[in-house]
Amino acid sequence: MGVRLRVVAYNIHSSRDDLTALARVVQDLAPDVLVVQEGPRRLRWRTKCAALARSFDLVYAGGGLPSLGNVVMTSLGVRVREAWDVKFPLKPGRHMRGAAFARLEKSGVEFTVAGAHLSTDDEERPSQARRLADALAELDGPVILGADLNDDPGSPSWEIVHTGLTDLGAEADVLTFPSGRADRRIDTIAVGPGVTVESFRVEAGPATLRASDHYPLVAELVL
Repeated sequence: MGVRLRVVAYNIHSSRDDLTALARVVQDLAPDVLVVQEGPRRLRWRTKCAALARSFDLVYAGGGLPSLGNVVMTSLGVRVREAWDVKFPLKPGRHMRGAAFARLEKSGVEFTVAGAHLSTDDEERPSQARRLADALAELDGPVILGADLNDDPGSPSWEIVHTGLTDLGAEADVLTFPSGRADRRIDTIAVGPGVTVESFRVEAGPATLRASDHYPLVAELVL
């Protein structure tokens, strides 16, 4: 019958907005796994990651400073087996970016979650997309990606990242950015073989307008 898993991917705008609304959005979604972009990555980042996870009723699993603000959080029903980070190629004059990876287990089934945030620079972004795609291709077992690609479907970077993965938003006609007047789909949840998709949506409730400049993505999956 498989193991059911709710995954949320969310760029939280470096916690610059209404933190009470942000916590309410995530709590109401009640994810098994939350993949955050623009999470804590500076001074006392471990403490800040843990505090942010607590505000969501989740626990910190991996990421933060080593992954340049990509953070994986889980519910207590998900075990963390391993966590690691990847840094992307850096264009001089830009800031470093990367990805967070966590090998997780729920109800005896292992899977890997990755979170990434690509550059806004058109020249820099494709090389980061290739590094991310290569890292994903090395993984065994079910793979789930939550990312802010800072690019649109059909672009070279978007296509590179989704190589071998199913783009859950491809058939959903959803927009993710900016919240309140969204006109772009720059955020994604994508899955590899061994993952069945039951539903996918963008959460656009009233609290999301105060919580971040991105809408969260919500996927109901079966491993």
